[in-house]
Amino acid sequence: MIGRLSGILLEKNPPQLLIDCNGVGYEVGVPMSTFYNLPGLGEKVALLTHLAIREDAHVLYGFGTAEERNVFKQLIKISGVGARTALSILSGMSVQDLAQAITMQEAGRLTKVPGIGKKTAERLLLELKGKLGADLGPVGSHHASDVSGDILNALIALGYSDKEAMLALKQLPADASVSDGIKLALKALSKL
Repeated sequence: MIGRLSGILLEKNPPQLLIDCNGVGYEVGVPMSTFYNLPGLGEKVALLTHLAIREDAHVLYGFGTAEERNVFKQLIKISGVGARTALSILSGMSVQDLAQAITMQEAGRLTKVPGIGKKTAERLLLELKGKLGADLGPVGSHHASDVSGDILNALIALGYSDKEAMLALKQLPADASVSDGIKLALKALSKL
């Protein structure tokens, strides 16, 4: 119904915004990933939107990218995941991180997001498998994704953030074993 808003940013109260569109002020809920990329107050802003119609309210959600909005729509289709939870997921991890967690079937990464328990994380993995997720290698490289997942989990267990661990993982040779991969990743992370 309302697919895009363009206007002047009047208020920023995380996660709510107030956008003036030719004299009409729209309240829009946004994930923190979009919030951090907003211009200053009084400046022009354009957001892709999703209008959620509930029994008691019409709520508008805004996104900086089409990718974020599409993932939001996928998330709210899942039983037990409402708009607020979907915003929390998109605020807690990037679309790429979520896709990677789905691909590697890592419920532990999802449970780090506030409001996501073990059962919800497992439901997300099941429901989004095949719909959302980036392939980490050529078709048939299931072994490579297992190795990458093991290395990633080891780095996270050692206290590195998801972002740092993913950065180190991208620098590894494709044929690295788990133990060699961890050693090389730790070496790469020590140089950062």
